[in-house]
Amino acid sequence: MLCTNGHNNATTASYCAFCGINTFQPMTLSGADSTSFNGLAIASMVLGIVWIYWIGSILALIFGYIARRNIRTNGQKGDGMALAGIVLGWVGVGFLAIAVVVFIIGVSQR
Repeated sequence: MLCTNGHNNATTASYCAFCGINTFQPMTLSGADSTSFNGLAIASMVLGIVWIYWIGSILALIFGYIARRNIRTNGQKGDGMALAGIVLGWVGVGFLAIAVVVFIIGVSQR
């Protein structure tokens, strides 16, 4: 075990035998940070809320599905946000379909 001054100590030592400072474990590198949120999940939710003339709804669906796949493989956070983006995206696409049907009915009535 190394102390903050770099002295070698026994592996079970909690204080340095040479200078009396607390010992610490050497830092280890790990994989992806599991506490980070997936950016595509955030984008999916925001675009699902904003809609942007239904283009946002379509992008919310695309980003949401990609984000959920990435979250499962990388262990990131944000699955709920991705799911919210997917649901809001489908709601937007549903409203688009209704608007198209109403438009076609309106045009055919003339």
